[in-house]
Order: sequence, then C-alpha cells, then structure tokens
Amino acid sequence: MGLSQSAWRDHLKTEDAFAAYESVRHRLPAATNGGASMRAPHLEAIADGIDTFLLDAFGVLNIGETAIEGVPERVARLQKAGKRVMVVSNAAGFPHADLMKKYARLGYDFAPEDVITSRKTTLHALASQPSRKWGLMATESLGRADLETLDITYLAEAARDYDAAEAFLLLGSAVWTEERQTLLVESLRRNPRPVYVGNPDIVAPRESGFSTEPGSFAHRLADAAGIEPMFFGKPFGNIFELTFAQLGSVDPSRTVMVGDSLHTDILGGNAAGLKTALIAEYGFFAGHDVDTAIRDSGIAPDFILSRP
Repeated sequence: MGLSQSAWRDHLKTEDAFAAYESVRHRLPAATNGGASMRAPHLEAIADGIDTFLLDAFGVLNIGETAIEGVPERVARLQKAGKRVMVVSNAAGFPHADLMKKYARLGYDFAPEDVITSRKTTLHALASQPSRKWGLMATESLGRADLETLDITYLAEAARDYDAAEAFLLLGSAVWTEERQTLLVESLRRNPRPVYVGNPDIVAPRESGFSTEPGSFAHRLADAAGIEPMFFGKPFGNIFELTFAQLGSVDPSRTVMVGDSLHTDILGGNAAGLKTALIAEYGFFAGHDVDTAIRDSGIAPDFILSRP
C-alpha cells in the first residue's frame, strides 16, 4: 500500500503520522500478544518491578532541543536507586560525541557506551560488510565523525553522484529535498542497489509538530523503486541485539522499553520480548487518545505512563 503525499509533509498531524506507520506494517516486525496497558503516572511508579530501563530519547528525554521538565531529575533518581538506565534511540544524524554533549547539556548523565543509537547499530553492521562507495543522505555540516572508515559522497543535486554509488546510506534527512528524493528513486530504478536506513522513524516530535525522518523517504523509495531497504533501529531487532550485548545479561521480565511511539518503541520492545511502557502525554500522542491508537494498531504496551 502506497503512502499519500499528504502523509509525508513536514509538521505532520498525529493522525497522519499514525496512518503512515500503519500503511507500512508489512515491513515492520509482527506484533505479539500485547500487554495489559496498566496506567501509571511516571517511570518511578513502575520502578519496583523493573531493574533496567531502556529509554527512547525524543518524547521521553526531550522534545526537540528541550528536556522534558522533571525528567533529568527522575532519571538521576532511578540511577541513584541502582537501576540500569540506557538510551535506545533512533538517532542517526548526529555523531555520537555530539549526542553525548546534547544529553549532558539537557541535564542527563549517561555513559557513552550506554547510549545505543540506530547510527551505532548501522555502523556496527557495516563493519562486517565489504567496502563500498556509499551515497549518503546526511547533513554535511555535522561532519564525518563516526564515518571516517567509509567511502562516502554526500548526495545533493548531482545525478552522477547517485549513479556512481554502489549502495546508499540514509542517516539524516534535515536537508533532504524532494528533488534529491527523485534523483535517488530514478537512479535506483535504473540500477537497483542496496539501501541501508540508519533511522527507521517516519517522524520525530519537535517543539512544534513533527519533523520528517529518513524512514519516511525510505518507505517512499521502496514503493516507487521496488527496493526493499535494510532498516537499523527500532522496531527492528538489530538495535536490541546491540543493547543486550552491552547489558551482558537481560531479564526480559524486569526490563522495560519506554517510548512515545507504538510502531517503533512499543512494537520493537514487544518483538524483543521486553516489557514496554508508552508515554501518553508527551511526544507522538501528546493531546491525543492513545487507547484508540492501541486498539486500531493492535500494539499494546504493558504500561501507559502519563509522563516519563
């Protein structure tokens, strides 16, 4: 099922974003039996039954460039109480060091190795791949940190760069345009090649509305060019495998994936066999009815938290 153009514009409405995710369910992991969706006010209210918290970033730690009020302090209390708190985020556009500086600026104290991103997951997978000439969707001004070993060309308006690439890597879409999307689709139609997607998100919550993320463009090119992209990050298992490797040992019954999105955070945690907690009043569903979305999607969390 193709996605309507209206569902891909910047600053999507929640209903449009939800419909966009639903329309690509055939590319996402299957939902297993849902949780009880027990209500609780915040993270600390479920802490007695949880040893390890895996926190999404956007909609849980922050909205855009702003920390959610009270959450840095709540996370610090969980850490002080001996809980393992990690970030599991579909953040692919920024170098890891820049992301760590951002979290510190927002008031969070995470060890660099305890921040597992879709960027880190993608690069982990590429380390075992043969060398290729990569056409890169990313913001060039953010620099090449973490990408030093890759032969990359930033994709812009030169069609020859698309045709010269042996594979494509989609990390960040902040400066991506419809013209560039058309060039990529046309090049893939002429010569199908692998497409690696470092951020499966279709949207991300910002201070005002949603931004359009690499996953949206990946699903569109899949429909238009007949390419099946390889996704790295939630809801796909690769990011959880990397997380579990960092944890060392995991008790799924006492580990919770916390996020604001049913189709990435909750579906991904569910498929990985973990407890899940949906944030209801911040991020994706802020001001909207989560119960209807849970019913319509069939993706049910174990907990519904009013706030992180």
